[in-house]
Amino acid sequence: MAYTKQEYEKELRGFKWEIPADYNIVSAVETHAKNNPDKVAVFWEDADGNTRQVTFGELVAGAHRFGDALMKLGVTKGDPVIHVLPRVPEAHMVQQGTFVAGGVAVPCSEMLKGKEIAYRAQASGAKVIVAHTATADEVEKARGNSPLETFILIGGTRPGWLSFEELMAAGDPNVAKVPLTVDDPLTINFTSGTTGNPKPVMHKHRWLYCHNRITARYWWDASENDVVWATTAPGWAKWYWSPVGVGLTTGASQLMYNGRFDAVRYMELLEKYKVTKLCATPTEYRLFAQLPDLGKYKLALKDAMSAGEPLNVEPIEAFKRAFGVTIRDGYGQTESVCLVCNYPGIEVKPGAMGVPTPGTGLTLIDENGNPVSKGEVGEIAIRPDNPVIFDGYWKSPELDKEAFSGGWYRTGDLARMDEDGYLFFEGRADDVILTSGYRIGPFEVEDALVSHPAVVEAAAIAAPDRTRGEIVKAFVILANGYAPSEALVKELQEHVKRVTAPYKYPRAIEFVTELPKTTSGKIKRAELKRREWEGWDRG
Repeated sequence: MAYTKQEYEKELRGFKWEIPADYNIVSAVETHAKNNPDKVAVFWEDADGNTRQVTFGELVAGAHRFGDALMKLGVTKGDPVIHVLPRVPEAHMVQQGTFVAGGVAVPCSEMLKGKEIAYRAQASGAKVIVAHTATADEVEKARGNSPLETFILIGGTRPGWLSFEELMAAGDPNVAKVPLTVDDPLTINFTSGTTGNPKPVMHKHRWLYCHNRITARYWWDASENDVVWATTAPGWAKWYWSPVGVGLTTGASQLMYNGRFDAVRYMELLEKYKVTKLCATPTEYRLFAQLPDLGKYKLALKDAMSAGEPLNVEPIEAFKRAFGVTIRDGYGQTESVCLVCNYPGIEVKPGAMGVPTPGTGLTLIDENGNPVSKGEVGEIAIRPDNPVIFDGYWKSPELDKEAFSGGWYRTGDLARMDEDGYLFFEGRADDVILTSGYRIGPFEVEDALVSHPAVVEAAAIAAPDRTRGEIVKAFVILANGYAPSEALVKELQEHVKRVTAPYKYPRAIEFVTELPKTTSGKIKRAELKRREWEGWDRG
């Protein structure tokens, strides 16, 4: 439904949290299956044109079969289970099956390398991992370097692995699920920071209730009558934001495409499956806008959402001309639900993220934790007791203390609010890089670079880019015996792709003889970034 400004402001003032104590995602999906078991939950297609349809009844039965298998393997309530899966319907069954057994999902990107998977197993304490034939090679490298004991493979057989298909065949589709409440752990998502390894963000089942109440309603405006498509993958928090937090919680049908991005193919899929709600990255929208005949596609699209970084005006205007749909920005993090959005019916201001969503209590604060005035830049912050944010880091009280000090959860994102209540993104308070929807910690890039014998020291920052918004740029000091060259740039880029997830590689490398540093020896990444962005027009 489209909101008037008065209706929105009324809901903003009168919003109250009334979260059912027994809410959990398994029960929510079971309700949809009970009410409409033959309704398609997932329309699936891959790059080769293979297609499948999975109904809500089949999804729930598959989840219970897999949950039964996990329980027989010894998984009990609160046990973490790692998932390293591509976009396949089994991803939902594995995730929901983990919850049927009372387990905690640890989603991992299919692009992670073995050592990154091993770290996530060590940090979470997971003994069970589920992978696909497409991801098994890297998962195998984590064997012996982590607590992992049980390896489950989807789509084939492999020595030392259990067959997912055999487990499903033996599983009970009617097994009783482990009782869950809104306060039971749901997921452990790892998010990048400026230093050290990614942090284990822990959410409870209430988080998905909040997504249904906030993200699905005020941003997506989704219902069971929609066909939704979020272009994300199962290893990301955005998967739990949208395919789970919107698609499964509302009972909508959803499209899942297992293939690389191609603007023409994506348009064909939108048309073929009559998608009514699309959520894509700004990079994808910018590439859509470059199609010369965008308007030739006959879409059923009602809403288009953009997330990951601010979207410039050109793709917004292109989509509006072609389809009569205004792309609406939304903002949030791995740690939260949608905190800011352009809700349906709002006037979209160029460059604005939107307005605060009801129930979040979003505040812009200064360095001392005091609210700033309209027009001033402040850090986006939420009170720690608000249910829209995470419940702390998994078994990491020292990280909890740091994250919630001063009576706020500080997002690290800077914004300013205009007189009409719209928020405008002003960058990061730290050095985290946001590119093509990915959040990349500079430490991860620098650590990969210095593992190459040619690199003595490196600094990674966000540099401007017309298509991706930002790209990773690295400044590199070379070791004796090495000279700058295009060949060495390519060698270092390929090296980073080999030792860490490929999306983290620096698309630009500049060789330098020194790096700006503080008196204590810390690299001044902010100074390097300022040089890159001076005079740049985000437009």
